[in-house]
Amino acid sequence: MAKLSVTLKRSLIGRPQTQRKTVWALGLRKMHQTVLLADTPSHRGMVKAVEHLLEWKIEEESTVSM
Repeated sequence: MAKLSVTLKRSLIGRPQTQRKTVWALGLRKMHQTVLLADTPSHRGMVKAVEHLLEWKIEEESTVSM
């Protein structure tokens, strides 16, 4: 299964509370932090909702080291 690599690139200062909560739910706490998430429709929806604050890409399972 593929993974989503998501990085917070823009500040949350001045953003609506719903966007802050969405970023928090993705597991992003600090600027330039990167998390790996399962590629599910719910994660894709959250990423799309705050896409202007993030940088993301799809990682294949073989390139992800755990």
